[in-house]
Amino acid sequence: MNYFPPEECPFYLITRSSLTLTSLLKKVLTDCGLDDVKPAYLGALMCLWKDENLDDMLSKFGSRDGMKLSELGLCAGLEPSTMTGLIDRMERDGLVYRSSDPNDRRAQQVKLTERGVKIQSAVFEAIERMFTQAFDGIASGDMSVVKKVLRTILANANKGGA
Repeated sequence: MNYFPPEECPFYLITRSSLTLTSLLKKVLTDCGLDDVKPAYLGALMCLWKDENLDDMLSKFGSRDGMKLSELGLCAGLEPSTMTGLIDRMERDGLVYRSSDPNDRRAQQVKLTERGVKIQSAVFEAIERMFTQAFDGIASGDMSVVKKVLRTILANANKGGA
């Protein structure tokens, strides 16, 4: 078996970067008075914040009536079993609430609370602060390459059933 140092392993670098960025974002959110907003909530929140300039793939699911739990899971890229616990915690933290879908009594709609709507700009400001710190010294052209590479990795991994 071949050995190479962890800092040469793409999986190690991606995992460590993700964990470090999540930790930094948690700290920045807390510093901004948003300690009830967890980094794990961001995918679902961004899918629900329909008025922002979201990626076309994400924004097509949004609506004023909230989103079906299953659609929100697809949009956020999370499994149904993960979504249930995530929405439970987001409800506990006063960011979303569930209601019955008027068109399908088996389904639930997830909607933003007033607080969930109001924190949008503050959350994006916190994310921007985190980006400024974490990506200091990285040219915008390099960031474009990083994003392209990460999108390709995600697409390739999803082809494999991830």
